[in-house]
Amino acid sequence: MARITAGVASSHVPLLGVAVDQGKTNDDYFGPIFKGYEWTKEWEKQEKPDVVILVYNDHASAFDMKIVPTFAIGCGEHYKSADEGWGPRPVPDVVGDPDLAWHIAQSLILEEFDMTIINEMDVDHGLTVPLSMMFGQPDEWPVKVVPLAVNVVTYPVPSGNRCWALGEAIKRAVESYPEDLNVQIWGTGGMSHQLQGPRAGLLNREWDNKFLDMLEQPNDDARWIPHIEYLRETGSEGIEMVMWLIMRGALGQKVKSLHRHYHIPCSNTAIGHLVLEPDESETQEKEAA
Repeated sequence: MARITAGVASSHVPLLGVAVDQGKTNDDYFGPIFKGYEWTKEWEKQEKPDVVILVYNDHASAFDMKIVPTFAIGCGEHYKSADEGWGPRPVPDVVGDPDLAWHIAQSLILEEFDMTIINEMDVDHGLTVPLSMMFGQPDEWPVKVVPLAVNVVTYPVPSGNRCWALGEAIKRAVESYPEDLNVQIWGTGGMSHQLQGPRAGLLNREWDNKFLDMLEQPNDDARWIPHIEYLRETGSEGIEMVMWLIMRGALGQKVKSLHRHYHIPCSNTAIGHLVLEPDESETQEKEAA
């Protein structure tokens, strides 16, 4: 069967894509940020995942105020890089896995998650920047990708509890897929940042690291963080971190933390990065029971 072998969390700041595309990843400003991803790039070469379920938010590239899906899953064969106003990023097209995506979509819908199914769309920095951070600048991406877009732009956004539960349902969907696949799930966005208004430039190192601590713990306490806490402590765009909860929910209660990185600032944003894997002892305990 297919299995989720790891979860990755990462910020998806568009400026990081610019740094990659312009060869600035080792300069004084960007060097400390990208150094925190070197471990993961080598680890991914060893892990060789077949598919990444990539949880991200669209930034008015595929969706606008005419249609705002809460959860949308890409079931297409490929996705081009979106033009976000300065031309598409010079990155490979993203190759999808329609069979797995449709299986996940069906499983989630039968579990009463109202998924929007997308067969054609362009993907923006929310999806392509994490791929660049983990895989660099290959001629083609070394994994297939199932895009899972979450509305964290226009309120109401889904609760942390709903996101965590979606992750749990994705785990069940993947494990019911008959093909032998090594699947990773990535949660992207965040950490603390606000792009406008009197609090523009807000960063909260203490709260960000508390959140990272919570994701490493053998419990689901993070799913109950209320929206108002994200807004108060991490700024208007910090709500993107609920997407990390989808990743975390898909790993089970117990996890092993393999790598952690935090850096401020990047533009006016905090950079967070975490690599987790399910604790096999939890699976063994359930099988024994």
